[in-house]
Amino acid sequence: MDDLDDATPAAWFTRALEVPSEQRSVTVNGALINYMDWGPHDAPGLVFVHGGAAHLHWWSFLAPLFADQYRVAALDLSGHGRSGRREQYALEGWTDEIVAVAEELELPGPPVVIGHSMGGFITLATAGLHPDAVAGIVVIDSPVLREDPESEEARQGNSFRPPKVYKTAEEMVSRFRTVPEQEHYVSFIMDHVARHSIVEVEGGYTWAFDPRVFSPWRNVVDDLLTTVKCRVALFGAEYGLLTHDIGEYMYERLGRVAPVVEIPEAGHHIMLDQPLSLLTGLRTLLADWEHSVPIAARH
Repeated sequence: MDDLDDATPAAWFTRALEVPSEQRSVTVNGALINYMDWGPHDAPGLVFVHGGAAHLHWWSFLAPLFADQYRVAALDLSGHGRSGRREQYALEGWTDEIVAVAEELELPGPPVVIGHSMGGFITLATAGLHPDAVAGIVVIDSPVLREDPESEEARQGNSFRPPKVYKTAEEMVSRFRTVPEQEHYVSFIMDHVARHSIVEVEGGYTWAFDPRVFSPWRNVVDDLLTTVKCRVALFGAEYGLLTHDIGEYMYERLGRVAPVVEIPEAGHHIMLDQPLSLLTGLRTLLADWEHSVPIAARH
């Protein structure tokens, strides 16, 4: 992109943030789940799921750009953003939250669920555990054979330790970084995401996630690949984590019916460095799914 180092928001970004939205919540298994939605109430649905230690605003500048054709939602999973915290986090519980948000939208049919990184694993699990609740899934740079980078960092103690309290929001914004780090970011997107990554607490500000979300849970996702029966597509990044070998493995386990799409020049956090390429890829896929007949998986 031409504006990788430009701090001035692009016109498409400004338009996206101006799309009318609603901030809502639903209680799921005792935790309040925060979400935003856009678009007409009678349109088919899309639900966007963020990665580990992230929040819905990793999507709030792209999701609205689908609102001309879809009812769109992006949620904070429990332990993230402005959603409630739990004593323990489980893959199954996060899938329940996605399904509950979709049900709150009162859609004309099951939505397509789109998840990035850890959110991609949760999206796969949602399709496997709630087969009647989703029409299709898009999994973005979520390599099932490899530990997601946020969980790996947490396990090694390199990041996501009990969060410090900082005196000012600006100091926190200046300290914001992604895991893994990558070569390029769109600076105005990074600023947007960083400013929504902090919460005010007694004595100052801290990060808007619970470090306990990185408990062991993803060992079951591999087994769930063979249970996915809905439409599915895999998106990877040229410099991301979904290598060709892992993509081929997932393609085989999913029944050889899932397209594997690579976004050029992108790092793992595709929406932060190649957002318009990701937008175009998703629009193209959804347009095809709107009029094509799914192919049955080969066994």
